[in-house]
Amino acid sequence: MRDVRTWWSGRLQKDRGGIAVYTAIVTVALLAIIGLAIDGSGKLRATKRADAVAMEAARAAGQAIDPAAAVTGTAVRADPAAAQAAAQAYLARASTQGSAALSADGTRLTVTVHDTYPTKFLAIAGIGSMDVTGHGSARLLYGTTQPQ
Repeated sequence: MRDVRTWWSGRLQKDRGGIAVYTAIVTVALLAIIGLAIDGSGKLRATKRADAVAMEAARAAGQAIDPAAAVTGTAVRADPAAAQAAAQAYLARASTQGSAALSADGTRLTVTVHDTYPTKFLAIAGIGSMDVTGHGSARLLYGTTQPQ
C-alpha cells in the first residue's frame, strides 16, 4: 500500500502546473476566435451600411432630373451636375466618402462608398481598421401605367 501511495504522490508532483499551462493556451485561443468573430461581424455590418448608404445616395441623385428635357417630353434623364451634387450631399450627411457616376444616356446612376471599420480586437495584432466598400445604383423610370 505504501508503494502505491509513493507512486501516486510522485506522479502528482510531476504533473503539477500542467493544467494551468493548458488553460492559458486554450483561453488565448478562445479569445482570438471570439475577437475574429466580433471584428468579422463588425466589418460585415459596416459593409451592409456602406451598401445602404450607396443605394440611398444613388436614389437621391436620381431625383435630380434634367427639367428642360423632362418638361418638353423629349427624355427623362438626370442632370449630371445636379445628380453629382445630390449624391455628394447625401454622402456628406451620412459622414462617408464616395464617388458617383452617371451613364452616357443619363438614366443609370452608380455610387461607390469608401469607409473604414475600426477594429476592436484585431487592434491588438496591429490591424487598427479595415477598409469597407459599398456599391449602389439606381435607374430612372417613368410612366403612368408601366415603367419605361
